[in-house]
Amino acid sequence: MEIVYTPWRLEYVQSPKQAGECVFCRAFTDEPSIENLVVYRDEELAVMLNRYPYTNGHMLVIPRPHVNSLTGLTPSLRASAAEVLTYCEAILRRLYHAHGINVGLNLGQAAGAGIIDHIHWHILPRWMGDTNFVTVFGNLRVIPEDLADSFARLGGAFPERIR
Repeated sequence: MEIVYTPWRLEYVQSPKQAGECVFCRAFTDEPSIENLVVYRDEELAVMLNRYPYTNGHMLVIPRPHVNSLTGLTPSLRASAAEVLTYCEAILRRLYHAHGINVGLNLGQAAGAGIIDHIHWHILPRWMGDTNFVTVFGNLRVIPEDLADSFARLGGAFPERIR
């Protein structure tokens, strides 16, 4: 059996969780900051950095309603989410010079959702050749930009309102 170590996730696994507390719902109540990594918020949607990114610029687009399925969102909110994802794509191409973009939506634990009760999209930049020898041979991912630097770079790129 091969063992893959991810020590950077220990903080998340061991962090105290309060019953009924949702990090995504807090994105709509707490002021956007480096602590909560919220880079954009309006009355319907929030965008925050992934605290445990696959790569620099990995953002999450979160609708306000605490639902676990697309069917729990109104058609209007689904359309608004598409507009925000489109804006995020443009930012990642402009600020990170991404060659491609991954957009993902994991509905349910079996689909890989880490937070299963509050629907959210992942959007992250990708580059040609970004799977390098360290990942292939060392089972290690290298993230060269600190989250605080990503927050500063991306937070300043959002307007007050996207739509």
